[in-house]
Amino acid sequence: MKIKLSKSVIRNFKMSDKKSIAKHANNRKIWLNVRNAFPHPYTETNAEQWISSILEEKVKTKFAITVDGKAIGGIGVEMKGDVYSQTMEFGYWIGEEYWNRGIITEAIQAVSDYVFEKFGIIRLEAHVYHWNISSMRVLEKVGFEKEAILKKRIFKDGKYVDEHIYIKFKE
Repeated sequence: MKIKLSKSVIRNFKMSDKKSIAKHANNRKIWLNVRNAFPHPYTETNAEQWISSILEEKVKTKFAITVDGKAIGGIGVEMKGDVYSQTMEFGYWIGEEYWNRGIITEAIQAVSDYVFEKFGIIRLEAHVYHWNISSMRVLEKVGFEKEAILKKRIFKDGKYVDEHIYIKFKE
C-alpha cells in the first residue's frame, strides 16, 4: 500500500525503517500517549521486532508515515472480532519534530478513507488519553466525534487516566 499525500507518504513498513523509527519513537512524550506495549526507551531492537511482526502479517493494517523517504511515525488499525467485526480501532503516532505541521491530520484522513474502502467496515474508533488534547483536536478536524469518556479506564505512568473514545462512521 502506498498513499502519496501533500506532506507525506503512507506506505508499508520496511526493515530499513528501523533506525528512523527508533529515533522518532524514543520519546517520553510519545510514550505517554500510547499503550504500554510501545516501550520506553525505544531502541533499534524494539523497532526491528515491531517491523518484523508487521512484515509477517498477511493482511497489512499498520503503515509507516514517511517524509523525504524516512519513516517518522506509524498509523494503522486493529481488527476486531466477534460482534465487533464491523469496527476497527485506529491508532497513530508521529515524531515530535513533525508535530503541528498538518502531517498527521492529512494521514489520518487518508488512512481512514483507505480503511473504510479496503475492509468494508462501518466504524472506526480512536482511544485518546485525557491529557492528549492535540490528538482530540486532530480527530475532530477529520470528522471523528467524541462518543464517550471512560473514567479512570487507563493506568499510565502511575496515574489513573480517563479515556476518550472518538468514532467515525463510513459515509
